Amino acid sequence: MLLRLLLALALACTALPAAAQTRWVMATPYAENFHTINIRQFIADIEKATNGGLVIQLHSNATLLPMGQIKRGAQTAQVQLGEILLSAYANEDPFFEVDGVPFLAWTWPQAEALNTATEPYIRTRLERQGLTLLYMVHWDAQGFYSRTPIQSLAELRGTRFRAYNNVTSRMAELMGATPVTVQLAEVSQAFATNVINTMFTSAQSGVSTTAWDFTRYWYNVGGMRTRNAVFANTRALMALDPTTRNAILAAATAAAERGKEMAKQAEITQSERLRSQGMQLPTPSDQMMGELRSIGETLTAEWAQRAGPEGVQMLERYRAALR
Repeated sequence: MLLRLLLALALACTALPAAAQTRWVMATPYAENFHTINIRQFIADIEKATNGGLVIQLHSNATLLPMGQIKRGAQTAQVQLGEILLSAYANEDPFFEVDGVPFLAWTWPQAEALNTATEPYIRTRLERQGLTLLYMVHWDAQGFYSRTPIQSLAELRGTRFRAYNNVTSRMAELMGATPVTVQLAEVSQAFATNVINTMFTSAQSGVSTTAWDFTRYWYNVGGMRTRNAVFANTRALMALDPTTRNAILAAATAAAERGKEMAKQAEITQSERLRSQGMQLPTPSDQMMGELRSIGETLTAEWAQRAGPEGVQMLERYRAALR
């Protein structure tokens, strides 16, 4: 009798359905910088909050999709989650490049105010494309890398200046330099072969490219703090049960706050890393900063013209927030 009872219980247990588990895929173009570390924690928070009900496989360092294909991959549900550098998609919409306009927002308070002012516009644009913005995180400050000291922009005239998007090419032109498009992975070789001899990028990128091998100076001018955006395929997100969906949104809120602090810390630690490798980090001269801000005003006016009435409206909100 007991044996029959145990057998019946075993059969009943095997008939129970297994706990449902959803598997997602995420693509990012970056290796192990602070953005990727933040994403790994974002994923861990989701998996913990859902008790493993949602499992996310991360493909970093462009191993699944290169930067230029990640957004489209999320739109077509090739991946459910993606991370991009917003300004890399400037050709799609001016609002995607606004944080890359040099000297529109060159301090942390300005960068955060610009983030608040632009977030609704960026969210709306992604929603039209079937994507839900989850969070955005800034990169650390930008600066000039040079083999020789720079006291004014006159010393950059005629240099071969590394550009990585439309607005940095335009900035080079306004400084009298020759813009040369070089991707980050090719920077070392470009300096070695004299394809470029100056560049404008963050301390984090300088460390990633071992800039001390080919430059001696880094001038932290703030410049701009571009943003990475993390988003989800909207249909995939809405197909989840409310509890899982809320877990993702909560993890995204935490990632945004954590990422802000990580970016600020990276600005300090990566600058110190440059210094520890023998690079000099002089304070930019007042003359150079004044010249750069003047160029920034020109670039901002050109951006507003491209962005139209919404761009003008956004700039008014941004400037009002700084008063």
